[in-house]
Amino acid sequence: MNNDEVRKKAKEILDKFSKSLEKVSVKEKELKRESGGYRVEGKGKACDADFRKRMFANVPNKDEDCIIAEVKKWQ
Repeated sequence: MNNDEVRKKAKEILDKFSKSLEKVSVKEKELKRESGGYRVEGKGKACDADFRKRMFANVPNKDEDCIIAEVKKWQ
């Protein structure tokens, strides 16, 4: 088969497929969206002060309350 025959055959297949899709009926689904998944802002839970102290003691790069982490560079 040459390219023209392949294209012609592919077009025939797509045309038959699109005609068969015209006969298909699909029921529409009603989407129910519930708002949620948001947390209420507030003071939050108190953390374990000892854990926090040990954690920040082991961090090589930090800026007050933030850990400065190195980003992996892909080669």
